[in-house]
Amino acid sequence: MTLPALEVGTPGPTSSRRYAVLAICCASILISVMDISIVNMALPAIRDDLGASTAGLQWTVDAYTLVLASFLLLAGSTADRYGRKRMFRLGLIVFGLGSLCCSLALGIGWLIAARALQAVGGTMLNPVAMAIVVTVFPDRAERARAIGIFGATAGLSLVLGPILGGALVDGLGWRSIFWVNLPIVVLAVVFTSVYVPESRAAHGRRFDPVGQLLVILVLGGVVSAIIESAKHGWRTPLVLGLLALAAVAAVTLIGYERRRREPLLELRLFRSVPFSSAVLIAMFAYTGFGAFLFITTLYLQSVRKLSALDAGLCLLPVGLLICVLSPLTGRAVGSRGPRLPLVVAGTALTAGAAASITIKAATPLPVVLAIFLLFGVFLGTINPPIANSAVAGMPASMAGLAASLASVGRQTGTSLGVAVAGSIVGATATTDPERFVRAEHLVWWPTVAMGLVVLALTLVSTSRRARLTAQEIDRAA
Repeated sequence: MTLPALEVGTPGPTSSRRYAVLAICCASILISVMDISIVNMALPAIRDDLGASTAGLQWTVDAYTLVLASFLLLAGSTADRYGRKRMFRLGLIVFGLGSLCCSLALGIGWLIAARALQAVGGTMLNPVAMAIVVTVFPDRAERARAIGIFGATAGLSLVLGPILGGALVDGLGWRSIFWVNLPIVVLAVVFTSVYVPESRAAHGRRFDPVGQLLVILVLGGVVSAIIESAKHGWRTPLVLGLLALAAVAAVTLIGYERRRREPLLELRLFRSVPFSSAVLIAMFAYTGFGAFLFITTLYLQSVRKLSALDAGLCLLPVGLLICVLSPLTGRAVGSRGPRLPLVVAGTALTAGAAASITIKAATPLPVVLAIFLLFGVFLGTINPPIANSAVAGMPASMAGLAASLASVGRQTGTSLGVAVAGSIVGATATTDPERFVRAEHLVWWPTVAMGLVVLALTLVSTSRRARLTAQEIDRAA
């Protein structure tokens, strides 16, 4: 892996300075990732306060994840070209402004717009923070420890999100989940200015505005069509038009990017079967994750009548499993390859979704929590093998881009999961808990299928023939 270059004339940071930079980057990943799970805990309160529909709740989540998916590649390449410190600091400021606007929203439309602004800042945090960490830790062993701490912080955010969100919603109201970001952002901006060195890539990729617009149209068209189908139906001109727009944009994107010298979307990477499978696995797996998080929050608070804090505590075992299993899985991938962890993850997702079909309004809570543990196993074992498969055999010059595309798959999957789950529940459920549960069961059948697809892709992507396709990409680079 080729390290990003520090700005000319900048001395290497000392050990204490390096770990200060790591702490700043971890703080940024904490708030940006936590905002996915923390908002889910506030959905019932937002619905009651702002009179939001199910579609409005879906967009409250998806406005964030969809913008993240759409702009991740642009943010990474822009930071490489114009400076990672500059882009990281700008991302913190925009994220903070978005959080402030979210807390002041007077209606669901304003909240959705503010979430999109917040996500624009978030796109400048995740990939850029990782690049900064890699830059300031030149020693391979120390860098590996730093990346491990950085990755564990993302898992910790999933633990803290539901609990902190539940406590804030119960104690101070749903707007407080956005207030908590503001002091962290202010401190991070100050410390970034003092401690983080500027760095750039030796050769930054050129801006691809047409490709970026087409990516937005593809992702936005599909997600919008799914969400709006619950209200308007699949055969209405609006939904069919959105799907047609996404299809035309996808075909145009492929043709356009193939002709560009430095495309936003590097299509030749998809000749690698492990890479293509990793992106698809990320998308299908996180579609299941998005559906689980959206449905579970509404079930615990709307059907079981738990407080937001109690609902968050119910998800604590899931977060703890992620923290425990993720580093163990990383070591297993390093020593034995990605196949076994992916099989475990796909099996756990399939079993968890199948078991969720049996959950009813009166199911004993310990049984429900036991089923949730299957999703904890799934989430704790899915990320390291995806990252490994995405970059396996890739030349160093393309490793960062490959990892970013896997992240796009994860964010796209989360958006699709929320869209699919909300459209199914929103179309059939009422305030009657029994009808909600019956509608919820319809969500789990496609989730079972997603788990089976993950298993099938695992067998395809870990074969010897698949590994050879990745090596061909490396030789051709």
